Amino acid sequence: MSNSALPTWRLVAAHEAEVESLPGKTHNWYCKPGMVAESNLMFVRAVLPPGESHGFHFHPRMEEILYVLSGVAEQWVEREQRWMKAGDALYVPAGIVHATFNSGTEPLEFLAVLSPSNTPGPVTVEVGDQDPWKALRP
Repeated sequence: MSNSALPTWRLVAAHEAEVESLPGKTHNWYCKPGMVAESNLMFVRAVLPPGESHGFHFHPRMEEILYVLSGVAEQWVEREQRWMKAGDALYVPAGIVHATFNSGTEPLEFLAVLSPSNTPGPVTVEVGDQDPWKALRP
């Protein structure tokens, strides 16, 4: 579908979100390339069951905001670890390694906004199997 066939605006009801099921997580997409024309944003609701994570990674050319809806996130930015709970938000500049772990007993649900959405190269680069990231968590 060409961008000219996409709407310039779009209301996405919860049941109309694009569901992406990945190992250990579910993404519900509300805005991303291919859903609306000419957007510079990506907007997703992520759900991580207990024990799951978005491991150490970075977005080479995209900045990101995370907002916790429910649960508790063990949040890493570079080598610093913090805890986030419902109502907490985090801004991550492009190129900064970060990770979100659900170390709790309840599902972790959060929103992520990434921009700009139309960048060359990979959106995400996984680095959890590399030093020093693989040694930060037991």
